[in-house]
Amino acid sequence: MQFIDAVTVAGARRTEDGYLIAEARSVRTGIQLYAGSEVGKPDMSVVRVYRPADQVFADASLQSFTHAPVTMDHPAEAVTADNWKALAVGEVSTAAKKDGEWVHLPLILKDAAAIQAVETGKRELSAGYTCELVFADGVTPDGEAFNATQTNIKINHLAIVDRARAGSKARIGDGVRSWGACPVTNDQKPEEDKIMNLKTVTVDGIPVEVTDQGATVIATLQSRLADAVSKITATETAHQTAIAAKDADLAKKDAEIDALKAKVLDEKALDAKVQARADLITVAKSIANDVKTEGLADSAIRKAVVIAKLGDAAVAGKPDAYIDARFDILAEEAKKNPDPFARVVSDGITSPANLTDANKAYEAMLQRDRMAWQGNQKESA
Repeated sequence: MQFIDAVTVAGARRTEDGYLIAEARSVRTGIQLYAGSEVGKPDMSVVRVYRPADQVFADASLQSFTHAPVTMDHPAEAVTADNWKALAVGEVSTAAKKDGEWVHLPLILKDAAAIQAVETGKRELSAGYTCELVFADGVTPDGEAFNATQTNIKINHLAIVDRARAGSKARIGDGVRSWGACPVTNDQKPEEDKIMNLKTVTVDGIPVEVTDQGATVIATLQSRLADAVSKITATETAHQTAIAAKDADLAKKDAEIDALKAKVLDEKALDAKVQARADLITVAKSIANDVKTEGLADSAIRKAVVIAKLGDAAVAGKPDAYIDARFDILAEEAKKNPDPFARVVSDGITSPANLTDANKAYEAMLQRDRMAWQGNQKESA
């Protein structure tokens, strides 16, 4: 397959003979992105192609750069001995060498028009080369996934272009009409024109240069991801809202339960208070039956009972605690010496035995009176 890389001509200087010496970097290691249709895989939206260092810097690959022709723009066909004189304006002057992740290329331009074009701004360089693509999924040593590996990289020419789509960075696919990532026939001419438009998109905060199709695919995936995140967020929000509403209902019911419990406790406390009041009045009446309790507080009842039994002097100037103590003493005494009438009432009224005997005697007397006439008749006889 035929490919191109874009770089920038740098370090240019003139020789005494007017030639232009320049340097450039081309063909970088790493992963490049392709539209599937550009590499014979129309069923795939994006193909990640890996250029391993052992292929980029292989001896055969580096040697293929030596004395490779330099052209003005990419030619319509591969540069060979048959068309070299018509197409070439210079060449790679010496052997290429490794420069970090790039291949370093020293150039010499000998055509006056080409030299003037470079000096007036046409300074970007696009490498045209052939390679083989081995399709097999894998992962680079840096952990990046790929779908194919580029092997047997061989330079054909370097083209001076107005503006490489990848700027000063080497990228496959400069977008010219005669070179690109497309199958070639045996005569090394492209079967069809392929233009690879590179765009910069940001994925997880990392800018990535991809083709138009790759950018479209990434944008679609990002849109779908954003939609999914939005739906998840909306679902989570609705869930949290439902939980909050349920919590509010539970809190309301808890408050109602607490209120009912408090009400029950209040009623029990009220019942206890009423019973205590009744017990106090009962005790007070057992001590001083005529004491008035209506409308009086509990302490006032105790005080009234003590006054009724012991007189005003008993409570004059005394604190409530003293009066309560005197009341308790009177209550204990009342238990020991209860009122006779109250005892009779509490025990119930019964007929004593002697009362029953008197009734019988009275009946006997009446009976004797009724039978007295019979005795008088016996005496007359």
